[in-house]
Amino acid sequence: MGSRSPSLGDSLDSPDPVFERILIEDASKVTRNGERGLKFHESNGMVEQTSSPKRRELRDVVNRSLLTMKSFGKDEIDMEGGKLEKERDKMIRSSRIVKIHNQALLSGLAYCISSCSMILVNKFVLSSYDFNAGITLMVYQNFISVCIVSMLSFLGIISTEPLTWRLIKVWLPVNFIFVGMLITSMFSLKYINVAMVTVLKNVTNVITALGEMYLFSKHHDSRVWAALFLMIISAISGGITDLSFHAIGYSWQLINCFLTAAYSLTLRRVMDTAKQVTKSGNLNEFSMVLLNNTLSLPLGVLLIFVFNEVDYLSQTPLLRLPSFWLVMTLSGFLGLAISFTSMWFLHQTGATTYSLVGSLNKIPLSVAGILLFKVPTSLENAASIFFGLLAGVIFARAKMRERSESR
Repeated sequence: MGSRSPSLGDSLDSPDPVFERILIEDASKVTRNGERGLKFHESNGMVEQTSSPKRRELRDVVNRSLLTMKSFGKDEIDMEGGKLEKERDKMIRSSRIVKIHNQALLSGLAYCISSCSMILVNKFVLSSYDFNAGITLMVYQNFISVCIVSMLSFLGIISTEPLTWRLIKVWLPVNFIFVGMLITSMFSLKYINVAMVTVLKNVTNVITALGEMYLFSKHHDSRVWAALFLMIISAISGGITDLSFHAIGYSWQLINCFLTAAYSLTLRRVMDTAKQVTKSGNLNEFSMVLLNNTLSLPLGVLLIFVFNEVDYLSQTPLLRLPSFWLVMTLSGFLGLAISFTSMWFLHQTGATTYSLVGSLNKIPLSVAGILLFKVPTSLENAASIFFGLLAGVIFARAKMRERSESR
C-alpha cells in the first residue's frame, strides 16, 4: 500500500487519523457516562466532587487532543486562506496586465482604422464623386465635430473650457494656420493619389526639424538627420516616377507641409499663453478640438465665398444625393474619431509608440489607396513609395532614441 503524502495544510506532528477518531469516540462515551453519573448522584442528593484518577487522565488526554485538532484546523484554514489570497492577488494582477495590453491594442487599432478611413473617405468624396468644394467639405466636417463635442460637454461626459474672448484672441493666429492646413490637404488630395500624399507628408518632418533648430535652438543627432535626408530623396524620386503627376496637386501639398510644420511649431508657444487665460489654468485636448473647430466655421464660410464655391454648390447635383450626404457625414464622424482615438492611444501607450505606429500606419494606407482607387504605378514608383515609408519608420525610431538619450 502506498503512503499518503502530506498536503500543504498538513501538520508534521499531527496525530494519526485513526487515533483521533478513537479519542473522539471515547470522549463522547465519557461525556455521556459522566452526565448519567452526575444525574444519578444528583437524584440521590449527592454530587461527586472528585473523579477517579483513570477517568481524569483519560479526560485530560481527550482535551489535549481536541485542542490539537482545533489548532490544526485553524492553521490549515489560515494557510489555505493565505494561499487563496495569494492566488486571488495573482489573478487580479494578471487580469490587470491583460486589461492594459487589451486597452493599448484596442486603442491603437481604433486609431489606425479611423486615421486610414478618414483619408480614404476624403479621397473618395473629392475624386470618385468629383466634388470640387473642398472648403465646404472641411466646414461640414468641423461643424459635426463642434456639435458632438458640445453635446458630450453638455451631458458632462467630457470637460471643456468656456470660449472666452481672451482665449479666442490668443488662439486665433493658430486657427488661421489650422484652417489653411486642412484646406490645402483637401486640395492636394483631390489631385494626388493617397500613397504619394503619405510620402510627401514626410517633408513636414524636415521643415519641422529645421524650425526647431532655428526657433528653439534644438539640435538633432546624426541618425535623425540621416532619416530626414532619406525622406527628401524618397519624395523627389517618388515625384519623378509618379505616373499620375499633377503640378497643382504637388504645389498644394508642398504648401500643406509648410503650414503643418508651422502649426506644430506655433502651437507650442500659444498653448502656454492660452493656459494662462483659461479659468482652470489648463487646456485639455477636448477644449482644443472644440476651440479649433468652432473658430474655423466663420473663417471657412468666408473662404467659401472667396473661392466662389457657392455657385458650384448651387449647380451640382451631388447635394441632392442621400448617399453623398451619408459619406460626407461619415467623414465628419471620422475626423472627430481621429481626435478621440489618438488621445486614447496616446494615454494608453506614450508619445514614442504613438509616433512609431503613426509611421507604420502609412504603409497599409498607401497600399489601400493604390488598390482601391486603381492608381497607375510602376516598379520604380512603388519602390520609391516603399522607400519613403521606410524612411518614416527610421525617423520615428531615431526620434525615440533621441528622446530616451536626452532624459
